[in-house]
Amino acid sequence: MTVSAHSCETALHTKADAHLTEVIAKAMAGGSLIEADALSFLSAGPDATKEICAAAAFMRDQGKGNTVTFSPKVFIPLTHLCRDFCGYCTFRKDPTQSGADLFMTPEQVLDVANAGAALGCTEALFTLGERPEQRYPEAREWLEHRGFKTTLEYLTYVCKLVFEETDMLPHANPGTMARREIAALQPFNPSIGLMLESTSVALYAVGGPHEFAPSKRPRVRLRTLELAGELRVPFTTGILIGIGENRRDRIESLLAIAELHAKYGHVQEVIIQNFRAKPDTAMENSPDAETDEFLWTVAVARLVLGPEANLQVPPNLSAKNYQIYLDAGINDWGGVSPLTPDFVNPEAPWPALTKLKTKTEAAGFQLRPRLPVYPEYFLGTKEFLPDSLAQKVSAMSDSEGYVAGGIQRYAGTI
Repeated sequence: MTVSAHSCETALHTKADAHLTEVIAKAMAGGSLIEADALSFLSAGPDATKEICAAAAFMRDQGKGNTVTFSPKVFIPLTHLCRDFCGYCTFRKDPTQSGADLFMTPEQVLDVANAGAALGCTEALFTLGERPEQRYPEAREWLEHRGFKTTLEYLTYVCKLVFEETDMLPHANPGTMARREIAALQPFNPSIGLMLESTSVALYAVGGPHEFAPSKRPRVRLRTLELAGELRVPFTTGILIGIGENRRDRIESLLAIAELHAKYGHVQEVIIQNFRAKPDTAMENSPDAETDEFLWTVAVARLVLGPEANLQVPPNLSAKNYQIYLDAGINDWGGVSPLTPDFVNPEAPWPALTKLKTKTEAAGFQLRPRLPVYPEYFLGTKEFLPDSLAQKVSAMSDSEGYVAGGIQRYAGTI
């Protein structure tokens, strides 16, 4: 009997669909996905993506209920100087662009933090370029004149100021770090962050966006995540999609994060961030991440990371339709500021809190403000936060670990 090519193709698709259904059922039942499981998502078309999204939303509901969170914050760009050159970044500047403002002064940092606290913010997000003193003598001289050898030493100093002198909690996002540098920040930061971005080797090959960015090598970024786990630091990380990686790269990146979390339990949040092209960059003519691919990635992230993971999509980078990612399993919107712009994506303003609340509630969820550290890392456990940090965090939170005063605290401010 002759078997047609069409019949073979149909049989193969049926087998693949059956395997995908089995993997989805395994994830929904709480099973951890191995690489072979996760790779079954690679060929998912629109119909399969809908099925994956439905499973992801179910898992989120099982693990997180109907609560969706955001962090009321101020953005403190301590320095725009950076030793790296990424093909999509407009945040970095060199000294000639920055003029005299090589670094924010302690006074400027405290002014922003106090202004944010007056508006009810609780997170002081420190974002900065990677080790600029290694490239620019101007940065080295500025630091040395004030008694610091490195940018990370200075960051530790201003985090301590914010922690001790304001009603804010620092959240440092300084790039790759050594063990001693994380340990120095730990007493003043209830959480620390570093985007993994991707484990793709293609991104740092010749012509890739990370070719001239040594600190974006996956090995050194994963090592920072690992060190944070060994030190019991609640950690925020994530992946950036649409910069030249493919679906397999994203799955491998998510599996790397899941593996570290399985070992240390410290990955408090995973951000799935979509690329947006910016003028005057090497990737200015590259297309923005496509919505369908973004949805697929978000939903796959939930299935790979599990129902208890905190999964975030930044709403300001999908201003027209950010609510659709609730259908793909997220439970957090990240930072929203009434005071400062998103200095990494200045073209993308934060959504008004009233609109964020309306869209979240229309999808059947309750919007709640959170601290920069999630409740599960300080409620009923002393495993992660030093005593002084735990005391301040507890004083700022309600009985469920969210910001005291709830959403009503921000009526009319954002």
